[in-house]
Amino acid sequence: MSDITVTLPDGSELSVPEGSSVEDVAYEIGPGLGADTVAGVVNGELVDKVDSVSDGDRIVIVTDQSDEYLQVLRHSAAHVFAQALQRLHPEAKLTIGPPTEEGFYYDVTNVDLDEDDLPAIEAEMQEIIAADYDIERYELPHEEAVEKYGDNEYKRDILETEAAGEKTVSFYKQDGWEDLCQGPHVESTGEIGAIKLLNISASYWRGDEENDTLTRVSGTAFEKASDLENYLEMREEAKERDHRKLGQEMDLFSIPTVTGPGLPLYHPNGKQILSELEGYVNQMNRDAGYDQVETPHVFRTELWKKSGHYDNYVDDMFLLDVNDEEYGLKPMNCPGHATIFDQHNWSYRDLPVRYFENGKVYRKEQRGELSGLSRVWAFTIDDGHLFCRPDQIEQEVRQIMDMIFEVIGHFDLEVEVALATRPEKSVGGDEIWEQAESQLRDVLESDNYDYGIEDGDGAFYGPKIDFAFEDALGRSWDGPTVQLDFNMPERFDLTYTGEDNEEHRPVMIHRALYGSFERFFMVLIEHFNGNFPTWLAPEQVRILPISDDHLGYAHRVKNELGDYRVEVEDRDWTIGRKIRAAHDDRVPYMLVVGGNEAEAGTVSVRDRFENEANDVDIETFRDHLAAEVDEKRVEPDFLD
Repeated sequence: MSDITVTLPDGSELSVPEGSSVEDVAYEIGPGLGADTVAGVVNGELVDKVDSVSDGDRIVIVTDQSDEYLQVLRHSAAHVFAQALQRLHPEAKLTIGPPTEEGFYYDVTNVDLDEDDLPAIEAEMQEIIAADYDIERYELPHEEAVEKYGDNEYKRDILETEAAGEKTVSFYKQDGWEDLCQGPHVESTGEIGAIKLLNISASYWRGDEENDTLTRVSGTAFEKASDLENYLEMREEAKERDHRKLGQEMDLFSIPTVTGPGLPLYHPNGKQILSELEGYVNQMNRDAGYDQVETPHVFRTELWKKSGHYDNYVDDMFLLDVNDEEYGLKPMNCPGHATIFDQHNWSYRDLPVRYFENGKVYRKEQRGELSGLSRVWAFTIDDGHLFCRPDQIEQEVRQIMDMIFEVIGHFDLEVEVALATRPEKSVGGDEIWEQAESQLRDVLESDNYDYGIEDGDGAFYGPKIDFAFEDALGRSWDGPTVQLDFNMPERFDLTYTGEDNEEHRPVMIHRALYGSFERFFMVLIEHFNGNFPTWLAPEQVRILPISDDHLGYAHRVKNELGDYRVEVEDRDWTIGRKIRAAHDDRVPYMLVVGGNEAEAGTVSVRDRFENEANDVDIETFRDHLAAEVDEKRVEPDFLD
């Protein structure tokens, strides 16, 4: 039997016999690692330790100390749930039960469940975990598996789609209960230290609203009870910070049923914040040499076919028939920018050419995947596209990275950086992709960025550097991005005249500093818990007259602060109630004015964090406010 070569995480290569499994590779590295192996990551995909490897595979060994271990454990917890459910409700029909970032879920049908059923199911799960049943894998011929699920059309659908063409398929069993599954799983149910069922919701088979409606039970699992307790505390905190809750309380946005799903309406308060965010990033773009452009919301689908989006995005596009001609709402801005570039003749001296647009795009996500501002049908990308010479790639990517980190640092956010490589569905040849991935990797490594690899998560036209924000629950959300594209210039036949007077192909770089305004807005709402920095706050100052007798002076103070967003509280309330209302509305500054202040020409200043200062000159406060807003401070000093 001949040897094959696999690549380890440190880049070294290892020769192993053909037909070796992940576990065999681990034993080749060392007997201790072999004994500790739980699963493996092969070319970015989490697999069972018994799965075989192929020549050229990139291998990561997963042990109980690996980041991936919790995912394996939660997958096993989903099976424990399904076993517990069928113990209590034998009529329940199972569909799929994968792990998630927060825990796991299982979609089921043929059983009537509500929140009151969860404690009994959870108690049954605890018994299964305490029994510490072995979790064993076995395989069946494909035809036998199909026959086995004669009364479960969902499992048969899986076998006839994902597993079509497979000679055998894998099952996992514990205490006589079993489920069709690729794995991987932990060795026994006892390894699942702590579980909690969280909620019940509706879902659709395959995520398609035209398919059957299912019942989704969601839960979470950890190795230790203390980790579960910490998670549940964090989850309660996250509920308070939920952007949907705060968005309603602060009158920022709404997504009413009458307008359609995933189509947010921005109220004056929300639009004010978005306008400030837009002004901030627009100035950054202009300072970096970008020219602003604008493209329409709809194009003939000929454009999308030319760019490659039609073949790769048609299922996610909103298509229109206009006079027997097909049009589509744009899912991306880049083909429009490429077309603008194509309207001119360019010299090598003109490059790089940089365009930016805060462009609205539309993607037909499944309704079950829509959630607040995190996933919508209509969203705005702070898009930028650069057309440059090959020798300019490194400097342009570096400039973009600097801009992105300026944004991240300015808002005091945490991100994870990853290089996303070629997806299975892509355009362009191997050489182009290898070149593009290599150049992005060179920038990351030469500038000492800490980054991970997301195998197969690149755009269909090129690899990218992705930045992910972490929310209050520790979940990751896509944010800024830098994408290197050798394909679209080829498809649009974009050229420039080189120093040799010959035509050359430019390189196209796609980038976004926020990612999308909607998702970035969501991140900021939860990050600041609605307490936006003063420069972003829809109402920056509220003046609180002690009584109606002081309304005139309150309005004179407002006029003195005319450059800022200032309101006078004129409701017939006590001053205590006015202060509480301004605090609940998260107004950065409250100015209390009464007879003493009117006589002295001063104000008493309070902030939303209950700091106070009395007898403050109006000019002194205005200078403080100006400095805080002009410098776009995230955490200001109170009347410094």
